[in-house]
This record gives sequence, C-alpha cells and structure tokens, in this order.
Amino acid sequence: MTPEELNNFRNKLVETTTFPSVYMFKFIVPSENRLIALVENLFAEEADLHTKESASGKYTSITAKQVVMTVDEITEVYKKATEIKGIIFL
Repeated sequence: MTPEELNNFRNKLVETTTFPSVYMFKFIVPSENRLIALVENLFAEEADLHTKESASGKYTSITAKQVVMTVDEITEVYKKATEIKGIIFL
C-alpha cells in the first residue's frame, strides 16, 4: 500500500467510521508459520483472531476484530503490515 493509497483509505475511514469502533482487518499470507505469526502480532492481545487455511494449503486468511479508538490505530496496522512479505490486504 503506497502512502497515497493509505492516505485515501484514511480519508474514507474518517468519513464512514465513528470511534471508538470494532474494526475488522482481513489479510491473506502464504501458509508459513512465521508470516502468520507476524500478522497476528500486529494486533492487541484482546483482539478476536481467526485463521483459515486455503483448500490447497498454500495460503492462510487471517481475520482480526479489534476495538480501535482512532483512525490512526487502523492505518498504523496497515503500515506495519506492508512490511510482511507476500501479504494481501482485503
């Protein structure tokens, strides 16, 4: 996600989301324990995390629901996620 895409996303969130809010993050990564752990570590301990492996076993989807107080909390997760190799944002 480029800085411009992140800024556009941030602006949309400001327009459509009231805070505090429960926000649902969805990512797909190659099914490697290290990558899955890196994504899971993006979230607070109290986040509701679910993982599901694809039928072929090549990829794992990760859904996290977390209470966020500001739009910056959401964009910070996405900024950190861009550093994870092979990650796909949904």
